[in-house]
Amino acid sequence: MEFESLVRKNRSIRRFYQNNKISKKALFSLVNLARLSPSAGNLQPLRYKLSNSTKTNNLIFPTLNWANYLREWSGPKIGERPAAYIIILADPTISKFVAYDCGIASQSITLGAASIGLGACNIASINKDVLRKSLSISAIYEILLVIALGKPREKIILEEAKLSYFKYFRDNKDNHHVPKGQLKEIIID
Repeated sequence: MEFESLVRKNRSIRRFYQNNKISKKALFSLVNLARLSPSAGNLQPLRYKLSNSTKTNNLIFPTLNWANYLREWSGPKIGERPAAYIIILADPTISKFVAYDCGIASQSITLGAASIGLGACNIASINKDVLRKSLSISAIYEILLVIALGKPREKIILEEAKLSYFKYFRDNKDNHHVPKGQLKEIIID
């Protein structure tokens, strides 16, 4: 797949075919892409917790805030929830650049997911205390991001936008629109 096409396909998917399972092998493969990606100082402070089981997924789901701009929507309903999750953790004693590493790793994971026909959504709005307790995540790790994964169940439409308006929205056909700033507006001479 041409790289620009892959980037365009790599959208924040918030509704999935929940019953389309994702294997542990596929999750390991996606984390391997993150492992092979650059790391500040090559310190590699990130760790990953994986879930593809209904029981664990049901513990993760209620700790997530799904779409800040869609106030009337409380998130995917049963049948549209993710089939798997990758939780990105960091040991902040290893590196002070964990945010950079997390951004690079999550992009590698989500591009990898798009390349195999999966959708992903990076979620940073997390009830971290509840998630930590529910999954017995050690206090030595900082919870950085949850990546929701599954077969996409929604259509995403990219459209040109002015720099002053970036709020995504759903139309009356339930298509998800994502305004993107125009290239001429983001390059500064």
